[in-house]
Amino acid sequence: MNDTRSDKITEHLRAPVDADLLARLHRRLEDDAAEAGLLDIAFTTVDSPVGELLLVATPRGLVRVAFANENHEQVLETLAHKVSPRILRAPKRLDVVAHELDEYFTGHRRSFDLDLDLSLSRGFRQLVQRHLPEIDYGTTRSYRDVAELVGNPQAVRAVGTACATNPLPIVVPCHRVLRTDGTLGGYIGGLAAKTTLLELEAA
Repeated sequence: MNDTRSDKITEHLRAPVDADLLARLHRRLEDDAAEAGLLDIAFTTVDSPVGELLLVATPRGLVRVAFANENHEQVLETLAHKVSPRILRAPKRLDVVAHELDEYFTGHRRSFDLDLDLSLSRGFRQLVQRHLPEIDYGTTRSYRDVAELVGNPQAVRAVGTACATNPLPIVVPCHRVLRTDGTLGGYIGGLAAKTTLLELEAA
């Protein structure tokens, strides 16, 4: 290859990439993967009053909401092992989720109407998480209250574990569950995020 041709190739490779073109190509990749049944896990990120949130969905529904402190890359890596390695950033599949979250954070939504994939939880933990949406917006319940709600009054500590391991925080409102003494207790997104959510709903 002569020097002139080599220089032209190098110059071409250094040319700025057309962002619109890349976006169109990615959308086409999303559509083709979905149409071919190859998109097992779609994800996107959205900004929120509690920091950047990772939203992840399978064909069954929303499977994961993760806070920035959970390390989004690590969350996706875990999902690749537990669910499927066929993962793609595909915001379109999560448009409805992002819209409902935006409505919630701006005070225009009090409950979510979304398809959920609860497969990351099993047994008693999933049972608790299925009941958490029964706690009304702007109210709180204790671990003991929730244990009674699911029919096992002695399982107070197990309720705490179910809340702490909830893969769908905010949408499945574990932030509305407090310790029996009324203190906040732990939260997967951190106590500052839990406080923000409770204050948002109280307003």
